[in-house]
Amino acid sequence: MEQSQVAVIMVPLPCQSHLNQLLQLSGLISLRGIPVHYIGSATHNRQAKLRADGLNTNSMAKIYFHDLFTPPIADIDPNPNTLDKTPVHLWPATVAYMNFRQPIGILLKDLSSKASRIVIIYDRLIVEAVQDALLIPNAESYAFNCLSAFNLFFILWDVTGKPFRVGKELEDLPSVKEFFPEGTLHFIASKTEYLKDRAGDIDNTIGLIESTYIDLLAREEIRGNKKQWAIRPSFPIRPSSTNDSKSKHTCLEWLDKQATKSVIFVSFGTTTSLTDEEARDIAMGLEESGQKFIWVLRDADKADIFAGETRRIELPGGFEERMEGVGIVVRDWAPQLEILAHKSTGGFMSHCGWNSCLESITMGVPVAAWPMHSDQPLNAIFLTEILKVGVAVREWTQKEEAVKASRIKKVVEMLMASEEGVKIRKRAEELGAIVRQSMEEGGDSYKEFNSFIAHITR
Repeated sequence: MEQSQVAVIMVPLPCQSHLNQLLQLSGLISLRGIPVHYIGSATHNRQAKLRADGLNTNSMAKIYFHDLFTPPIADIDPNPNTLDKTPVHLWPATVAYMNFRQPIGILLKDLSSKASRIVIIYDRLIVEAVQDALLIPNAESYAFNCLSAFNLFFILWDVTGKPFRVGKELEDLPSVKEFFPEGTLHFIASKTEYLKDRAGDIDNTIGLIESTYIDLLAREEIRGNKKQWAIRPSFPIRPSSTNDSKSKHTCLEWLDKQATKSVIFVSFGTTTSLTDEEARDIAMGLEESGQKFIWVLRDADKADIFAGETRRIELPGGFEERMEGVGIVVRDWAPQLEILAHKSTGGFMSHCGWNSCLESITMGVPVAAWPMHSDQPLNAIFLTEILKVGVAVREWTQKEEAVKASRIKKVVEMLMASEEGVKIRKRAEELGAIVRQSMEEGGDSYKEFNSFIAHITR
């Protein structure tokens, strides 16, 4: 079968990290000459394209974006003052995508008459939207897992009553209920029935670092012997690279002037809202540490990032002026992958979203782990206790306690200016080099992607 006879449909979850993962995968597949149809609301498609870090013009030109109609989505402001930082304000957008069944069904029928095979790749959290794939004789669907394999396996293994023995590192963890709100676990469990008829699974990960958990996911008790692939859908930027274009972000220009491995990058992703008090303690901790920094300080995304004003998080008076030459605060969208790939970046204070974890691992940058919600606490454990390429800012058991400036100062100094920090950085750099090699032509990750392409074009 010629590759042009296959059409791929991507159905993401309307949250930045999920939108981006499936857009990156779309780019990889489209470069193989396979038409890719990316589905979403007009707002979220616009968001995905605007923030498409790393995607080149050629790959974007081969992706067909379909703007599906959605009823007005409630524009809820993120609440920085809640103890549980789970982004519940994005729930109305998720519900809207779960209700895409009818328009997706119409698109499937149309494309099925124009291609020999239709391949649907969907975020497993909105599987309801693609259930009509069963009605299309030449269609097959694949569930895309945006979590780490470590995370997904632990969730499924725990909620099914731990049906078999596993390694000590998993068996010694507390119940998954300690990490996820009960409502989130019910939401994940509600997908089980719809997932039974999928053709296989794609995990957003790198087999080199998660082979143990990928193998565990393959167990009959967990995935029912479905085919599975570990594919990291990104275009890695080499650590030595610099961007010479006129559109270069000002923070990259600032990084160009700093010493090698001297800057800590601070960012808590797109779903975390810091209180002014939390931001103040971070500011004081960074200032007292004396270390160079880039701090991306933005409020969490709303369901529509283009609607209305965004809350401006307040910092102590005169902070940015005092930090001139030492650090910069970025309040707009920042090119995270390029920052992590830059030679001057030596550490990353992160919420430990899985995208950020993979980017830091790939670029060989050690992490100061400060998880905020959902899968992030388990990701932090994976980085600090299993891979040993990070240090904890706050243990999850202390999540109800504020992180004071003194603690932030201590962690930053340890990671950036201590012998222990040098050891952690060396491990991170060595792991990053191996991971990048696996993604090159002929490497294990490269071969895994080829295996998936060969399967869907068989």
